[in-house]
Amino acid sequence: MKYPENELAQIVIASCVANHVSDVVISPGSRNAPLTIGFNQVSEVNTYSIVDERCAAFVALGMAQKTQKATAMVCTSGSALLNYYPAVAEAFYADIPLVVISADRPKHMIDIGDGQTIRQEGVFKNHILFEANLRAIKIDEDKVYNKHLLFNALEIANKQKGPVHINVPFDEPLYKMIDDLLVYPKVDRIEPQALSEQPLSQKQIEPIAELWNTSKKKIVLLGVYQPSELLQTQLNHLLKDPSVLVLTESTSNINHHHTINSIDQFLAGLSEEEKLFFQPDILLTIGGLIVSKRIKQYLRAYKPKYHFAIHPKVGYDTFNCLSQHISVSPEFFFSQFFWLIKPVENDYQLQGLALKEKRKAAHQQYVENVQYSDFKVFDLLNNSLPSNTVLQLSNSATIRYAQLFDIHPTLSVFCNRGTSGIDGSTSTAIGYAMKTEQQVVLITGDLSFLYDSNALWNKSIPSNFRIILVNNNGGGIFKILPGPKQTSSLSYFETPHGLNAEHLAKMYGFTYQKATNIRRTEKRLKTFYKESKQPKILEVFTPSDHNDEVLNTYFEQLKV
Repeated sequence: MKYPENELAQIVIASCVANHVSDVVISPGSRNAPLTIGFNQVSEVNTYSIVDERCAAFVALGMAQKTQKATAMVCTSGSALLNYYPAVAEAFYADIPLVVISADRPKHMIDIGDGQTIRQEGVFKNHILFEANLRAIKIDEDKVYNKHLLFNALEIANKQKGPVHINVPFDEPLYKMIDDLLVYPKVDRIEPQALSEQPLSQKQIEPIAELWNTSKKKIVLLGVYQPSELLQTQLNHLLKDPSVLVLTESTSNINHHHTINSIDQFLAGLSEEEKLFFQPDILLTIGGLIVSKRIKQYLRAYKPKYHFAIHPKVGYDTFNCLSQHISVSPEFFFSQFFWLIKPVENDYQLQGLALKEKRKAAHQQYVENVQYSDFKVFDLLNNSLPSNTVLQLSNSATIRYAQLFDIHPTLSVFCNRGTSGIDGSTSTAIGYAMKTEQQVVLITGDLSFLYDSNALWNKSIPSNFRIILVNNNGGGIFKILPGPKQTSSLSYFETPHGLNAEHLAKMYGFTYQKATNIRRTEKRLKTFYKESKQPKILEVFTPSDHNDEVLNTYFEQLKV
């Protein structure tokens, strides 16, 4: 086998192996040649070639989303690195471990007019957990310095769950190879350890428990969270308290018939009396960012007396009333909290569940009679998804529609809600699919799909990957939002395009089907999820002129 002669490249590769980085997404280039050659020859590492760096980074993010282990991506110098930024920002806010490894020119070649050269140090400084700017090896001290930085970066990515940046300066020659590794066998493998959590002190937890036990109305609000059997069990227990109302988003991956699982549906049309009744004494928030704008508006207007954010890294003051951030995992928190709290007898949860059932009945009546539209299509899609599917959702209207329906409890649901961008949804879903045997289904809108169409330029897409593309010829959410439609510039927001995915599907080896009405959509869905030799795209065309009216009427009907 042939390995890079460059000793710095070997130290980088050795450190990654020692820290259990087993997946590396590589984009082509010359400056990163020593890393490309080396990673491709190491048996402990799975390498994937993806040309578009923006897609490559989101694919790596999707892999890490599945494995919860640091996934690396490697690029050449210059603007290639900047294309990683959207995924880096998403990983930063979504707590996903990513390792950015960028090749760079040596310092003496920066800002002298050399090609493919930018100031790479500090480029991600606002959205990473750690930066390792390595030194070109001139003396033995440089080796020790580099190894120390590398191990710090990789340990932080794995333990603190977020992105780190390793910048590696390479001078020429770049392609020189040798038969033996210089450094790799000498680096001991470091067994990964979970980030240890210290028990909460009595001073920290007892005042919260005392407030909890004397409060009659408590809301637990869950945002984005990885599927967790333990947290599910803990919340099932918490729901035995009639003074607790649990509100879940689809991306929380928590399911129970006594939770409020469609927040926007629940809040639609609350009377002033109901708004005051459901105003909580205590708000407990768990997980990542919240999709529902209605719950943000409601809790900002009807603030709880106390807001406790349970999160190991950060406590967001989303509702402008944060009392305390408890920096542990919710599972760890509840393992101590349950010993100190007791149920409070009242009808708070009962009233919430009664209103939920009223909203569900109105929802079902509307669904049965609604015309063909985005709303109707999402009902058909939701009812069609096979059990135990991994459901990936793109942003904008897609995630909001999906949250109006009861998602089957066997499904795992993911969406890039760290920064909520449309730029990498398809690539993320593909990255996840590359690391699981489960069928992964991406539901996406046309703008999100077209924006990330280079995601399909990937030879590693598994045959059980499915894309359902709801094409309403533009960004339909801008007709739903109150502002854009009132302007004379709606086309600049909505950006109608008249395009479809048929030729893209053919070019990239996807089976393509389309539907334009209820009957045809139902027919296509009956066979869409079955095994095939190729991944599939189902493109469902909906009328762009009526979707906003259908959704607005839906929320009006819920008030009745």
